[in-house]
Amino acid sequence: MLMTWVYMAMTQVQTLLVVVALLLLAVGLLSVRVLFVKNGRFRSMHISDSKAMRDRGIGCVQSQDRQAQHNRKKMDVKDL
Repeated sequence: MLMTWVYMAMTQVQTLLVVVALLLLAVGLLSVRVLFVKNGRFRSMHISDSKAMRDRGIGCVQSQDRQAQHNRKKMDVKDL
């Protein structure tokens, strides 16, 4: 009974160590550009910053909405 519990505990510790190692590896690979490139930054994930999306005429919904609101004529309440 005790040996079974010890074996289960060791298996859980090994699994935890593997998970922690994988997380550290993932974080390390994601931060390579930031850490090792001079003035390194994460790339922008904004749709309108993608050349392929701009070529297709696809933009950010928020930017398109802002543009549409700006172009819309203001309604004058006095005319109602």
